Formats: sequence, structure tokens, C-alpha cells
Amino acid sequence: IRKVEMDTGNILMQYNLSDEYFGEGMTIFEDRIIQLTWKSRIGFVYDLETFEREDEFYYASEGWGLTHDGERLIMSDGSSTLTFLDPDSFEVLGNIQVKAGGEKITQLNELEYVDGKILANIWKSDRIAVISPENGNVTGWIDLADLPVGKGATPADVLNGIAYDGTNDRLFVTGKLWPQVFEIVLDPREL
Repeated sequence: IRKVEMDTGNILMQYNLSDEYFGEGMTIFEDRIIQLTWKSRIGFVYDLETFEREDEFYYASEGWGLTHDGERLIMSDGSSTLTFLDPDSFEVLGNIQVKAGGEKITQLNELEYVDGKILANIWKSDRIAVISPENGNVTGWIDLADLPVGKGATPADVLNGIAYDGTNDRLFVTGKLWPQVFEIVLDPREL
């Protein structure tokens, strides 16, 4: 976990996860950072200001992406299912199947919650699905194929990061092994 100065890229603070875990989805909920691990089925909770580890929790699937809607955590596991969790007990509250035109959309990866919609990048693609949290229907697609980043250098060099700055209404994307973070502006019709 890193706190980075946006303008310079200078690392201001860092916490290194133990080598036995592969860190994946992460979200900030209130004054905590909540992080998933990919295959270990364990999540960690950190203090937002100090990065001190405060708690851990367990889940039944792989951990891919994590966001929240202000009341519930929303988790992806690489399938077409999004799972809602209580942010304090981590108890499963329910789930939805993500579909577009009646077809299940799998490989749901990194998540972000923006303007009442769930954004999910589709692993190994240049697209982000815009998903209704009520019924799982894909209401739009964000196509990022034209981002000026060198793709294809390695098999993992793919879109894999979404972050929303609600204070300044800014959306950022990046990828595995990408040397840049991009601020993108969406057409309101995409949400």
C-alpha cells in the first residue's frame, strides 16, 4: 500500500504485504483501508492514516476487486458475480449476476463506485463495464483501447486499475505494469 504525491510520484508512505500473500482489490471505507488477497481468501484492514494493520477477515472465493457504495462493500472474484459485504462484520449480504444483453459478463476485476453505478474493468480487455447495483445489468461500456500506453509488452500488461476522487470528481485508470496513471473524462451518457 502506498501513499503517493500525485504531481511528482514521490512515495510518502508505504506498507509491504507479507510475501505469502498476493494483494488485490482495495478500497477506503471511512477511516480504514480494506484489502483483499487473490487466492488466500483473507482480507486485511488498515488504519487509513498510519497503515497499521488492525484486523483481518475471511471470504469463500478469490479476491479480485473491492469498492463500496457508502453502506456495503462490493467484491469481485473474477466470475460474473458481485458480492455485497457488511463493512464491519464482512458478512455476505447478497450478490448480483452481471449481465449484458442477457449474457453473463465474467472476468469482473477492479471495481469502483461512481455516481450510483459500479465500474468494473474486464480482465484482459480495454473495457470497463458500467453496472447497475440494483440488478447487475450493464448499462454502458467505457472503451479505453485508445489510451496511449505501450500494451502487449507482457501478458499481464493490461488495464487493471480504477480510482475515483469524489472530492474533485476525477476518475483515474491504470494497468498492470503500466508506467502511467491516466485521468479520464467520461461522457455523462457513459454513466
